[in-house]
Amino acid sequence: MNNLINRLAIGAYVYPGWHACPERDRNFPPGWCEWNLVLNAPPRFAEHNQPRIPLYGPYDDSLPSSSQKQVCLAREYGIDFFIHGFFWSRGKRVLGAALDNGFLGKGGGGDFPFSLMWANRMPRGVLPVRHDQGPEIDPGRLVYTDPDDFMELIQYLEERYFSRTNYFLIDNMPLFSIFDSAFFLRQLGVDLACKAIKRAKEYLVRKGYRGLHIMAINPPATMIMEFKKAGFDSLSHYVWLPEWKGGYLQDYGELTDIRSCEWNYFAERSNLAYYPSVSPGWDASPRGELHGNQKPFRYPWWPIVVNEHPGLFSGFLRKAIHYTMRNNTTPLCFIASWNEWSEGHYLEPDVRFGAAWLEAVRKEKHNAI
Repeated sequence: MNNLINRLAIGAYVYPGWHACPERDRNFPPGWCEWNLVLNAPPRFAEHNQPRIPLYGPYDDSLPSSSQKQVCLAREYGIDFFIHGFFWSRGKRVLGAALDNGFLGKGGGGDFPFSLMWANRMPRGVLPVRHDQGPEIDPGRLVYTDPDDFMELIQYLEERYFSRTNYFLIDNMPLFSIFDSAFFLRQLGVDLACKAIKRAKEYLVRKGYRGLHIMAINPPATMIMEFKKAGFDSLSHYVWLPEWKGGYLQDYGELTDIRSCEWNYFAERSNLAYYPSVSPGWDASPRGELHGNQKPFRYPWWPIVVNEHPGLFSGFLRKAIHYTMRNNTTPLCFIASWNEWSEGHYLEPDVRFGAAWLEAVRKEKHNAI
């Protein structure tokens, strides 16, 4: 099994939204996927960097050939493993073909290491998002669980994924992340969450692992001390870049300075390992309907990060590498993301910068080791 200890490892999140699926075919023309948004995204202001065009064109991520190309690029430029978004709600899988048919299919990702992040929110049923006065997160997208359901999930993952020789382990424990860790704790409560996590870890010990390394993603400051009580092993973020309630246009360089100064806070307040996650940018506007000159003060229209550049990203990643190598026994850092084009954060080559985002990863990793 892929058990990396005491060696810098860089993981990149993989978004599985680049193929048609039955759930979305009910709301869109057959064959629709998010490339329809990305390739036709209109600029919302002067000099707005839209649309963002992949250098090698759009792809179907349910095809093994697509994963093979992604893995070749990742190996060439120093990405050590992928973290695949995994949509699950009480046994229902959505957007699973990218992982099962593409990455794990014959001729796909091969033996490239991977782990899973439970996306415990179901994907939006309608895109682009329509502006209304309802909640930002449709209640129907929220994924509720309980100790029995959580055990079913862990058993499912162990049988199909954790047991593979290329699943990413930390100290002989599968790395498993929960995207909306705050909702997970709020809906269960700390005591029930602790019960669920304890049962999962004990089950994996019986299966021959040392346990389960469970990582809380996007931990809110108001709950920061609850995660250790619940049995989490570490904290990190997905995209930790914009000030979500700040100005409409936010400068990338200023944001990277702010975020890199906050990593110590999460570790010290939680008394858990914190693994930094850095992003090449943020612009989710392709996911939002046009409203003339209106700029709704909410996702996906607001905010937009501007002035992003591979040189600034390189410095951001350098700080993350230095932080994790200095503070963590297992030095990991994450990049959000490999390919979430519809939110404006991706490492894959584009028409604007070519492979410069990936060149930054290779340079900073080489300099660190």
